[in-house]
Formats: sequence, structure tokens, C-alpha cells
Amino acid sequence: MIVEILAAASGGYQLLATIACLAFRKGPGARGQAPAGISVLKPVHGVDSALRDAIRSHAQLEGEYELLCGVRPGDPAAKLIAEFPTVKMVECTTVTPNGKVGSLIDLARAARYPILVVNDADIRVEPDYLARVTEPLSDPSVGLVTCMFRPEGDTLAARFEALGVATDLVPSMIVARSLGVKDFASGATMAFRRTDLNRIGGFEAIADYLADDYQLGHRIHGLGLKCVLSDTIVATHLGGDWGDVWTHQVRWARTVRVSKFWGYVGLPLAFASVWAFALAAAGEWVWAGALLAVRMAMATAGGWFVLRSPDVLRMWVLIPFRDLLTAAAWLVGLFGKTVTWRGRTLALDGEGRIRQGEGTSLGSDE
Repeated sequence: MIVEILAAASGGYQLLATIACLAFRKGPGARGQAPAGISVLKPVHGVDSALRDAIRSHAQLEGEYELLCGVRPGDPAAKLIAEFPTVKMVECTTVTPNGKVGSLIDLARAARYPILVVNDADIRVEPDYLARVTEPLSDPSVGLVTCMFRPEGDTLAARFEALGVATDLVPSMIVARSLGVKDFASGATMAFRRTDLNRIGGFEAIADYLADDYQLGHRIHGLGLKCVLSDTIVATHLGGDWGDVWTHQVRWARTVRVSKFWGYVGLPLAFASVWAFALAAAGEWVWAGALLAVRMAMATAGGWFVLRSPDVLRMWVLIPFRDLLTAAAWLVGLFGKTVTWRGRTLALDGEGRIRQGEGTSLGSDE
């Protein structure tokens, strides 16, 4: 009976997500130009195959803005960034438990403009990106704008991981938008006013937390402001082997658990493939098939209709098995308070802060 109830609830969520994704519409473009005076802050750590294209896409943006890339002393990324004369390179020396936030502290100090846009090093954008992501800030009730991202993997393992982002994580962002959730943010893009950042204590206030994007959105929402999802979609790069994929998934699971425990507890309601397999094992083949069909419809609606991710079509039959990986990582994520990040082991406390001591991150990790 418990399996049937959970399966029914999961099916309901899949239907809701399918409808939300089908109703989602990416607008024809920003209705106006980006506001004058935007500082784009991009912390960089090391060089990968996506960095040059990511920076080039930002160097070609429309509007009046400055692009600041933060690097640590001795980082080889400095040589690549120097290829772009319009980019302001900032040497970041502030040491914090979350190294990326330390870089953001230095970048914010060097920035000139009142609107800040933060995104990860490998994010690639379209020319009208700034106009799109800052347009909602014309509403004084909006404090932060975030956006969805289309992952692009360069290995089979990375594409398998990207399949889960496209068919599970991104649809959940659309559902949150549809339900009026107003306190979420993604490192793919966070656009906000400098005055609001100062009101929450600056980046210094979140320097101890691993989930800096969640903390920024949560605290800006705490000012009585909304966090909204833009209709623009950026691209991001995923790499690594199967071991890296598993490490990423467990890190994400444990980070969500310590940041939003009750939301984490409710995640199994989205594991439709797991409940479909459970129904099949119990001999409920018709209901199992129906649930799996709804899951595949939702994955297609989100991953292809919204994101236009080619991996969703190429690996469509693997979606149920990708869901099993998500469920396994969720189960492992229920326990333990350590995560692995760029070869370092970080210990987290019950609220998601990085505990000082051996393994503490001091780099400019993205």
C-alpha cells in the first residue's frame, strides 16, 4: 500500500511538471536594452575545455557593462583571460572556507556598477543575456533573478549526468516557478542589486557555506524580496569519468540535505522510475507502465521542449536508469557530513557551513 501511495504521488508530480514544462515559453527576447551599469562577476579556477568559449560569449554581450574575472595567484587561467583585452582580471587573495565566495568578495570590491550578475566560470551565454536576466529587477519587489542551464557533457559519463540535470533538476525549477516558490537561486546566474547584497552583509555573510547560491537567494528573499526564474537559458559544461559523476551526485545530495532538510526528505516523490520498477516487481505491470510513461513524457517536455538538450533524445531510453542513480545518491546523501570537491574532503555542519580544519577549501572553486 505504501508503494502504491508513493507511486501515485510521484505520478501526480510528474503530471504537474509535464504541464508546467509544456506551458513554459521562452520569450522572443528582452523587451528593451540592459540597464546601464552592470558588473558581471565570474570567479575562475583553472582551465578546462569550456573556459575560452565561456569568456568569449561574455566579452560579446550587448549593453553597458564590465566583465570581471577573478583568479588566484599563479592560476594558469590568467594567461587565457589575458587574451580578452576588454576583460578586467582581478587577482583574488581573500581566504574563506568557500574559496569561490572569497573570490566574489574581491570581485565585488573591484566592481563599479550597482547591478551585479554572478555566474560560474564555464557558463556560456547569448548576446542578449544581460537584458534578459536584469529585466525583472525593474520590479522593486524582485531581489534576485536566476535562470536554467543546459548541461553539455564531453564524455559518456558526463552526458549521463547531464541527462539527469535536463530531465529532473531543470523541470523542478520550472515547477517551483509555477508554484510561486520565491527563495531559490542557481549558480548558473544570479542577478541582483548591490544595495541588497550590502543589506544581507555582503558576500562575507555566506563565505562559510558550501551552497553559496542557495544562501544568497534565501537571504535576499529574507529581505522581503522575490527570487524569480528568468526565461533565458544558459549553457554549462560537464566533464569527468563515472567516479566523478558519483562524487558530484553525492556532494549535491548532501549539500541539499544540510541546506533544506525537509525539501530533501520530499525528493523521493519525484523518483517515478523507482516506484515504477517497484510496482513492476509487485506484479502491477499496467500501473508501472503508466507511471513510467508519465515520467518519460515529463523528461521529454523538460529536457527537449524547454532545454532543447540533444542528449535527451540520444539517451532517451536511459532516463529510467539515470533516475536510479539519482535515487542511489539520495540514499547515500541521507548519511554523512563530508563532501569531496576538487580532490579535497570538506566537512559540513548541520546548517551547511564548511567546518574549519583539515580539508577546508581555500581555492577559487567554481
